[in-house]
Amino acid sequence: MSYNQKTVDKALKLGLGTNKVGGHNLFQNLDDKNGYEIIRQALDSNIKMLDTAFMYGLGRSEEIIGEVIKDHPRSDFKIATKAAQDINHDLKPNNSPEFLKKAVDEALERLHTDYIDIFYIHFPDEHTPKDEAVAALNELKDAGKIRAIGVSNFNLEQLKEANKNGQVDYVEDHYSLVHRETERTLWPYLKEHDIAFVPYFPLASGLLSGKYDIEDAPKFNQFTKAAFENIISSLKLVGQIADNHNATVTQTILAWYIANPNISTVIPGARDAKQVINIASSLDIDLSDTEYQQIDTAFENF
Repeated sequence: MSYNQKTVDKALKLGLGTNKVGGHNLFQNLDDKNGYEIIRQALDSNIKMLDTAFMYGLGRSEEIIGEVIKDHPRSDFKIATKAAQDINHDLKPNNSPEFLKKAVDEALERLHTDYIDIFYIHFPDEHTPKDEAVAALNELKDAGKIRAIGVSNFNLEQLKEANKNGQVDYVEDHYSLVHRETERTLWPYLKEHDIAFVPYFPLASGLLSGKYDIEDAPKFNQFTKAAFENIISSLKLVGQIADNHNATVTQTILAWYIANPNISTVIPGARDAKQVINIASSLDIDLSDTEYQQIDTAFENF
């Protein structure tokens, strides 16, 4: 993988995933007070992208963000949100033009903003032609309600259908150093069509934080014994690189994503303001070409 650090606009490459902000339907024991603090800290820490969704608390995450951003210049940051889950049909995905247009208007109201920087179709439905769904969003883009169109959790064929008229700007999908299938399935098409990529689950549900060891293998039974041992061994290498930068393993892993030219913005989540501060510190890490390649090679079999 080629890598030229001079091409990296670092300040724009770190965002915050906000499913733990107001996402009471997804996580237990969340406190909205923490949610407000998380967003305030993110903006105070020069994090430039807030990534949310209707599904995060059925609009509650958007509401919290909307309250906090009133105190900040709107041009200082970007907001991405998503919708597809139809509350009137048991939260099943709905990509109909009518639904998406209504979803955008409702998100704008909850977010207390005049525009959304990126609006994603969160999941594909079974029936709507994907190019028609995107065309509806393109009308909203022309109207200034959204500034970029994204799709999330679309396979390659669905993405091709959605991008039939070249109107898809972003793809958000599952990707991490231990889940690299997207490099083979989606990235060639994204590069060919100049579509930006945003990975979710970049820390693999905490596995890449460096806090686990061999005896924790049962907690991650999606990996074979050999694969898990490989991950732990690779993380020890990351730990050595982290020590060179007086950083944590988490910060160093995030620095690798930030430095990756194929990634537009990485969006780790946080449960409290302290975690936001730790995440933001990853912007201070400048990996050398050698360090970048060492991490890339260590995880190349995933």
